[in-house]
Amino acid sequence: MKYRSLNMERPIPFLLIGLTTILSLFILYTLNFVTEHDIDQELLLIKPHKKEEDRCDLFNGNWVPDFKGSMYTNSSCATISTSKNCFRHGRKDRDFLNWRWKPEKCDLPRFDAKAYLDIVRGKTLAFIGDSVARNHIESLLCLLSQEEVPVDAYLDPEDRNRVWHFPVHNFTLKMLWTKFLVSGEERVINGSSSGIFDLYLDKVDENWARELHSLDYVILSDAHWFFRQIYLHKGSNVVACVYCNVPNVTDEGVVFALRMAFRAAFSHINHCKKCEGIVTLLRTFSPSHFENGSWNTGGSCNRTSPYSEQKIDFGGYEWEIRRMQVEEIERAKKKGKSFGVLDVTMAMLMRPDGHPGAFWGNQWMKGYNDCVHWCLPGPIDVWNDLLLALLRRLPVRA
Repeated sequence: MKYRSLNMERPIPFLLIGLTTILSLFILYTLNFVTEHDIDQELLLIKPHKKEEDRCDLFNGNWVPDFKGSMYTNSSCATISTSKNCFRHGRKDRDFLNWRWKPEKCDLPRFDAKAYLDIVRGKTLAFIGDSVARNHIESLLCLLSQEEVPVDAYLDPEDRNRVWHFPVHNFTLKMLWTKFLVSGEERVINGSSSGIFDLYLDKVDENWARELHSLDYVILSDAHWFFRQIYLHKGSNVVACVYCNVPNVTDEGVVFALRMAFRAAFSHINHCKKCEGIVTLLRTFSPSHFENGSWNTGGSCNRTSPYSEQKIDFGGYEWEIRRMQVEEIERAKKKGKSFGVLDVTMAMLMRPDGHPGAFWGNQWMKGYNDCVHWCLPGPIDVWNDLLLALLRRLPVRA
């Protein structure tokens, strides 16, 4: 099976400026060559400290009916952001909650908040990423609150960086916001934001980098901010771009830009002298499911049940991004520190029913559907089932 390249080549720049500005508001508001089967699944797994035969590819499977439903509700969890509270905004169907992820050769246990908090007792874990990472951490907070209600320890004025503390377990959970992982600046044209960004590949975003030495675990992710006009810099030179059409600069596409950003982030982590023992997990690409248009042309996501595996396009750009991410993790592993993959792409490609769609409560962007983020509760909760399974495979830390 061959991979198609991203089918997003070189749009008209001046149209893109306006559209990407709207998309930026959309994301900010919510804040919140190998084939698929040739990739050695062994590379995706951190070695367990238990029996070798207990190993299982957690990331290859299907969704099966499970009428136990979710472990929390939008009423029982106080930390759900309004834009992910789909039932509050009128979603009526609930069958999308009655599915669980079943790996092909084993069972994935449901999330156990007590077990999770015991593993991370006395530790600090940070999610580094954008509003989809925030979506993930909100799911984790809802699940952990079944065992211990966290204390709000820090909130910045823009509600981007957050810190929660679980005093009984002395566990600290952080959200460190970043659009691109690396340093980036939006161009201002005639006094207005342009939606065009300059990224500096030889400097990571200090918003997360300055916190790195204090972390025991990192869940790192990024992608959706890269689907816009971008210029990539190394030193004083523009070395490539995305969605551009200018002389003497090559449009290398989204996957290349993402690869360079992840590579820079992993290099920084590997060279961090005060980060002994840090464990970094890359959460792979979380797909959107717009149908009958894109985000700005009336696209929607109204499905109420999962896809089967047969419906997945393993040649799509989502899988190309995921493949690149796995390659970059393998490259980073060779440099010394502990890296692993939290591979959610296959599972989430099958869940077009899990997005807020029209039920996200944005009064400023009526008519737009959110088919990027995920309802809470919802399919995104499986990310934390998988995260706990990976943490259980790590050697016990003092």
